[in-house]
Amino acid sequence: MKRYIVILLMLLSLAACKNAGRNRTAAPLPEAKDGAVEAKYAKGFALRYIDGGCLVDITDPQGESRDIFRFMLVERGTNPAVPEGYRKIEVPVDRIVCMTNLQLSNFICLDALEKVSGITSTRHLFNEDVKERIKEGKVNKIGIEGNFDNETVLALDPGLILISPFKRGGYEALRGVDVPLVPHLGYKETTPLGQAEWIKFIGMLIGGEEKANTTFAAIEARYNALRELTANVENRPVVLSGELHGGNWYVGGGRSFLAQIFRDAGGEYFLPDDEHSGGMNLDFETVYSKTAAARYWRIVNSYDGTYSYDALRATDARYADLTAFKEKGVIYCNMRERPFYENMPVQPDVVLSDLIHILHPELLPEDYQPVFYSLLK
Repeated sequence: MKRYIVILLMLLSLAACKNAGRNRTAAPLPEAKDGAVEAKYAKGFALRYIDGGCLVDITDPQGESRDIFRFMLVERGTNPAVPEGYRKIEVPVDRIVCMTNLQLSNFICLDALEKVSGITSTRHLFNEDVKERIKEGKVNKIGIEGNFDNETVLALDPGLILISPFKRGGYEALRGVDVPLVPHLGYKETTPLGQAEWIKFIGMLIGGEEKANTTFAAIEARYNALRELTANVENRPVVLSGELHGGNWYVGGGRSFLAQIFRDAGGEYFLPDDEHSGGMNLDFETVYSKTAAARYWRIVNSYDGTYSYDALRATDARYADLTAFKEKGVIYCNMRERPFYENMPVQPDVVLSDLIHILHPELLPEDYQPVFYSLLK
């Protein structure tokens, strides 16, 4: 019975974000009672409700930086006392600039694209609503990271700009526009549900707390139901991740987001004893020495054409020596063909079901259709 319940949840999951509530009426900031936003999995933002608003402390989920970004969210039109060190943001915010597809995914999931006034790049953009809004001039491109057009930003009159402060994004140039630069650190969360939970923070900014709470609760339920399927599997295949770039192999640490979702899918990460939660660079020899047992190899890239084992070998002949290559175990996603970063952050349940389908196909229906990941032909 449990398996059939999970299958039903999977069938509902793809439409969940699109249909997660259609009420766009801005809600007032909730007090610390039923209906308040709570960070259950996310480590990057902490909330404290006080008289007149909510204090938000944003920190690096991986602990690599000690910077703290402090904001006080207050209902628009009110003027409560703001504690020292906090910047006031009146909510709901109606015009927001997104710097990454991960940030944009939150607005897509919450059906709140009308709140987005600017984005950086349209590369790998699949969402037809966003494309139409760009065509109509409702969403404008502000340039690329490191080369922003400040005049365009000012013309948009945004209420705030979402940034990724620990990336080299050229954000210093934006500090002169006198618009709140608010970090969105979902990309640094170390668990899939932690990353998805940032929709709650976005919900607070746009007056959609109730929708965000409901949407996330559904994501959480589906994810945990799928994870339960693999809880007792005995065969847990080892999974490698990443590729060589410029002579270095960038990998997530053993306590990273990727390591966690591989474990939840009934596998093991190829760096089981590593304690890093962020990414790191390794040379090929180091990776090779740790991959003898890696039956699978996860790759996400942007390839113009049909990706294949021959194309992979042509990139670096040494790849053919890896166990996962020899046993045809490459788990692949082409960002030119699938809206990976546009949807993946808020669909960890779908990502998990793809991985379970590959690592333990007997746990899912035979006619399961992958959404992001599939075995390379």
